[in-house]
Amino acid sequence: MQPALHLRRKLDAGEIVTGVLATRHFWPGLVEIVKDAGLDYLIIDLEHLTHEHEKVAEGCAIGRLIDFPVLLRPPQAEFTTIRLAMDLGPCGLLVPSVDSCETMQVIQDAAWMPPRGKRRPGGPGNAWVKDFHYETWKTTVEDALIILPQIETRAGLANVGEIAAHPLTTAIAVGPYDLSASLGVCWRPESSELQTALSAIRAAGTAAGKTMWMIGNGADLVKQGYTFLCVGEPIACLQSKLHELDEAARRATH
Repeated sequence: MQPALHLRRKLDAGEIVTGVLATRHFWPGLVEIVKDAGLDYLIIDLEHLTHEHEKVAEGCAIGRLIDFPVLLRPPQAEFTTIRLAMDLGPCGLLVPSVDSCETMQVIQDAAWMPPRGKRRPGGPGNAWVKDFHYETWKTTVEDALIILPQIETRAGLANVGEIAAHPLTTAIAVGPYDLSASLGVCWRPESSELQTALSAIRAAGTAAGKTMWMIGNGADLVKQGYTFLCVGEPIACLQSKLHELDEAARRATH
């Protein structure tokens, strides 16, 4: 699982790592577009829209073939949904609403083979391995797998230290909008309640020796000291750029 290893090395080195979260639309060619744009990863979002699974599996396969990290966000932190997401062939998962170490155990059970987990592998995800011996699954897939648990609730915030320190956690993550709603400050991004929570999540990651995945304006996030960035949603970025080009054309003089 070389794409995951490459991404892990960048994270461990403290490099600026950028990617996008494809929520509104996904098509397999987007993987190449994101890579050619110079970004470091793509997350296909299955939490809010059910993108066609065959296309998602094709996107994961393209990532595998061109050595580019393609991750998935499953609908929830539940055994069956995690297991089926793994079957599609991603090199990692952004898992929504992780509340406790018990939830992390569910993720581990669904993502890892016995005896460390309870996964029953199948589907396109099998293409990661050259044979089906346990040791091959462990060294090729499980040891490289990227797991980003999102803190989006008061319960997750209360247990963030344990979640960040869990061996399965590659980097701690946040869902700032959902977290703001849980804290009663939806959507007030500058509120002291949300900023205090974000600081606590980031500190938990630092204490565990792990970075923090954060979504927002990339340049602003870098100024705040973040390095693992999600710089937007591709279609929203396209809409913003088209608006910018349109405004520039209308301001131009003959």
